[in-house]
Amino acid sequence: MSDPIKKSFISKGLENRKSQNLLRRMKAVKPLSGAEIEIDGRKMLNFSSNDYLGLSKHPLLAQRSAEYIRLYGSGSTASRLVCGNFECIEQVEKKIAELSGYETALIFNSGFQANVSLLPALSDRDTLILSDWLNHNSIIQGAMLSRCHVQRFRHNDLGHLEELLKKNTGTRQGRRILIVTESVFSIDGDQSDIDALARLSEDYQALLIVDEAHATGLFGKNGMGLASGKDVDITLGTLGKAWGSFGAYVACGKDIRDYLINFCHGLIYTTALPPSVIGAIDAAMDLIPAMDKEREELISKSGHLRKSLKGLGFDTVTSTTHIIPIAIGDEEETMALSRWLEKNGILAMTFRYPSVPRGDARIRLSLSALHTWDDIYLLIELLRRWRFDRVE
Repeated sequence: MSDPIKKSFISKGLENRKSQNLLRRMKAVKPLSGAEIEIDGRKMLNFSSNDYLGLSKHPLLAQRSAEYIRLYGSGSTASRLVCGNFECIEQVEKKIAELSGYETALIFNSGFQANVSLLPALSDRDTLILSDWLNHNSIIQGAMLSRCHVQRFRHNDLGHLEELLKKNTGTRQGRRILIVTESVFSIDGDQSDIDALARLSEDYQALLIVDEAHATGLFGKNGMGLASGKDVDITLGTLGKAWGSFGAYVACGKDIRDYLINFCHGLIYTTALPPSVIGAIDAAMDLIPAMDKEREELISKSGHLRKSLKGLGFDTVTSTTHIIPIAIGDEEETMALSRWLEKNGILAMTFRYPSVPRGDARIRLSLSALHTWDDIYLLIELLRRWRFDRVE
């Protein structure tokens, strides 16, 4: 029989989250398409998925995935530095580098794994990491694991960033400086100024790292992100969102790739991705560069939805992309809206503390290229009813 005393922190922690309307639970989901899911036998429109281009159920990805299983087996069998560096992985990395305009690329097992291991590999005790205030938790955790000096600059405030660069360049804690940001921010759905960041990076000889998780597939040349073709030292893209598969990549120069192969523990000590995943990534790369029409339509629908929500009096924060928050503030009210939408056939998940600051709860809408105009109009009508005609 387990001792209740030694696990008291668990029950207390759960009760604390429950009392603040912050307790999280998982739902069993059956995907029907890139825009529809089934939960508890009910079909719903999905406005919470990161499947931005609807590729997760594309037949070419499934076909290529099965083909790679036949060719290479179901598992990679080891880390890449042992015997898991299958030729198909390096072939896909070459395609990523070519499409993104970098000298080379390196595949990681996930975006979270890449950030929490990339930053420590690039840092020593005299390194200063300058991190945007709204950077993803994986970047925050990676900075903490680096055990170096970390300062956060106000969100997208390049003036504040330059103040910190001036103050710290040439000091002991600024012997090596990393500027870390996202190109499209996952919480507010806004964008960073890549060109200005690149100029600051050059002026102060700081290494610029841009996380393109929510931009790859949707923005830039070949759909390879806002940093594609720009003077950015390292870009990180995820392959489980617009790419419809799984994993992540770092695009960089050959010297940085060689360095990471030797110093990045998250790569060195991890079993390589299975061939089926590599096959799906390869197929997505054949599709994404030619999906300009889908990207344009997604941007158009996102703009219309954002404008309509503002017209209804909803706060969409600073969103300029396919990620559109509805800032409510109160956790209970936010949960109530999410439940009401779900009751009416829309899955729109909440983001609450600790994903956002306390009192900053919101619904985060994520649009897919597979959402039709009728889907958008239905969502707008439901939100109008919630705003003006709802009967408790």
